Amino acid sequence: MSRKLYRRIFLLEMLFLAVKGCQSKQQPSGSLTVGSISYGGGEEIINQFAKFNRYLAEKTKSHVKLEPAFNENKAIERLESRAWSLVFAPPGLAAIAIARYQYLPLFPLVGVSNLRSIFVVRKDSPITDLKQLQGQTVALGQQGSATGYYFPLFNLYGLILAEVVSAPTPKTVMEWVAIGKATAGALSIAEFNLYKSQLQQTEFRVLYTDPHYVPPGVVLIGPNVERNRQEFIRKAMSEFPSVLAQEVGYVPNGKIPDYQYMISVVERVKLITPQLQNKPVRLIIS
Repeated sequence: MSRKLYRRIFLLEMLFLAVKGCQSKQQPSGSLTVGSISYGGGEEIINQFAKFNRYLAEKTKSHVKLEPAFNENKAIERLESRAWSLVFAPPGLAAIAIARYQYLPLFPLVGVSNLRSIFVVRKDSPITDLKQLQGQTVALGQQGSATGYYFPLFNLYGLILAEVVSAPTPKTVMEWVAIGKATAGALSIAEFNLYKSQLQQTEFRVLYTDPHYVPPGVVLIGPNVERNRQEFIRKAMSEFPSVLAQEVGYVPNGKIPDYQYMISVVERVKLITPQLQNKPVRLIIS
């Protein structure tokens, strides 16, 4: 082989390595689907995420699509199929995503401080203790809710209930207690304070407050996002202006909360969830 040909091959190889090196510094294009929970209308959350999506699309050279779920059950379906690249997840949903579907936490969400789960009853109810819910009907939130589902079921462990009814929203939980469809209902203190003013025709009473504080929700990144791309997205989100990050509800430089206890509650409750469709509902591991 001639010296001239060797030189040409050498130059081509150098050119190839140079191009490859430049490409490795760039974030490959693609698409990112951002998941979130929205109990209300879609237009509000679309407006809320508009600036964030534009920023992320520009930084990652990706097509960014927002896909809100209107309750926790729909969100779990999306997590199970790994359909969401990024998830703005409330605590219960975050625990499921981390424990079962290999999602990784990136940032804490801006949350209500000291978030706790409660049971409420009508003020005129004779029920004064959780044990007195034996044989009664209880309203819970959707699977995936820390304060409306996991912590309440954990607290009801060992009881036999007449029925468990699953409400689509926390406000519905209170409405069902108000009309007598359920003797007691589970939701968060923050949700109770928000909705009791909208249901002024009924007076409520807090029956029980869980002593454990629920960790803030987190922004999660999906297992289908390539590792280097995960780091690129994390860096881009950490550089997003704090004021704008507040609009979508995360803290760019915040500490990731400890989910160990939350995950243990989710895993314990998973053992009794098959009983929820039965009547009566035996919240006991057989």
